[in-house]
Amino acid sequence: MSTVSQRTALTPRQLTRTSERLSFIYLERCTVHRDANAITAQDAEGTTHIPSATIGTLLLGPGTRITHQAMSVLAETGAAVCWVGERGVRYYASGRALSRSSALAEAQARQWANPRNRLAVARAMYRMRFPDEDPAGLTRQELLGREGRRVKDCYRAQAARTGVPWRGRRYTPGDFAGGDAVNQAVTAAAQCMYGIAHAVVTSLGCSPGLGFIHSGHELSFVLDIADLYKTDIGIPLAFDVAADDDGDNTDIGGRTRRALRDRIHETSLLDRCVHDIKRLLLPAGTPDEPANNDRDIVMLQSDGNQQVTAGINHDGPDDYEQVSW
Repeated sequence: MSTVSQRTALTPRQLTRTSERLSFIYLERCTVHRDANAITAQDAEGTTHIPSATIGTLLLGPGTRITHQAMSVLAETGAAVCWVGERGVRYYASGRALSRSSALAEAQARQWANPRNRLAVARAMYRMRFPDEDPAGLTRQELLGREGRRVKDCYRAQAARTGVPWRGRRYTPGDFAGGDAVNQAVTAAAQCMYGIAHAVVTSLGCSPGLGFIHSGHELSFVLDIADLYKTDIGIPLAFDVAADDDGDNTDIGGRTRRALRDRIHETSLLDRCVHDIKRLLLPAGTPDEPANNDRDIVMLQSDGNQQVTAGINHDGPDDYEQVSW
């Protein structure tokens, strides 16, 4: 029996900071169950214990089975769970993480609902990706055109840096092995980045579907966030993996995932991702950690944009009755 890490005995609620978690864990051909506050992965070689509160995203590949108790503890600790294809390069479904505050979700909805604010956030995302350019005044079409040119330039620059031939982005859905080594690595890195972004977005209570650049998909905002780190982390790492390829592409997906896992740890990407989302959605000067962040607080909306206490019968001013469901 192996143990991924040792922690003192704490409840799941005490270990929920997204920035302190492992980026993702990929499992395949095993049964996932629960043992106290850990999940266990059991296969023919034995059982591995994984502290559930250390997981950002659990990627479940082919041949995995997961129990109700395992999903329960993962929900308690706010981990995202994604069902993916072999080598983690296809996304099928996900389990929703637990969110205790709606502050960021409400801020996201306010920014998204106003077309002018929505464009301002899109420009801010472009500025975060390419800080040497000022996108002020650019239309959406102009933003997309500039982003496309910058990504093409990134591919060419990484090909020149690593000596890996680049003939363009080629990926056919369902045919991961059909691409060359560098295209396989780019695809594997992108899918893992989507899982990481999904974990952070849901852990913070944001809506995965309310995107500022992408639109019309249930993961639009996840794609927005993952793309913030495409040219900085994802593409350079994919070319590094392809440059080390010995001609056998059978494990390029696995090597890309492991290299990306290490790079995420080295760059503190989860902490950066949390900071970037708050910076994009919240007004300047908003505290990083909201008050009462460690408690479940439910309020009621009222006239004048005021919030009043929930759990009380508001029938009259002098006869409030404590109520519960």
